[in-house]
Amino acid sequence: MTTARDIMTANVECVRSSDTVVAAAQRMAELNVGALPIRGEDDKLKGMLTDRDIVVKVIAQRKDPLGVDAGELGGELVTVEADDDVRKVMSVMSQHQVRRVPVLDKGRLVGIIAQADVATAVDNTRSGSTVEAISTDF
Repeated sequence: MTTARDIMTANVECVRSSDTVVAAAQRMAELNVGALPIRGEDDKLKGMLTDRDIVVKVIAQRKDPLGVDAGELGGELVTVEADDDVRKVMSVMSQHQVRRVPVLDKGRLVGIIAQADVATAVDNTRSGSTVEAISTDF
């Protein structure tokens, strides 16, 4: 059985919920990533911030990116457990239409899975249906 732990990327960087959107975007650029988990001041995972969130919820709305904190953009937090089977990971990603999902172990962030990780871990038919479900418009 392939688990979330088997396909995740470990040592995930986070942004603080109190970091400005500018600081978060700069961190994304430094790391060459399109999303970062948001960690609250209590060190608990609060959500995910994507480059799309920044564009759609800040730039397109003509808000000042220096005046918006990352925590304001997090949205619904969708996670999987490290020992979850990859089929459950695919189901969660499809059901919630998310391209990246944080991986928890006893409530602690241990990694992240992107749709590319799923695509390389399973056969083409299953990964194709997951990508299709994630990409379907609401």
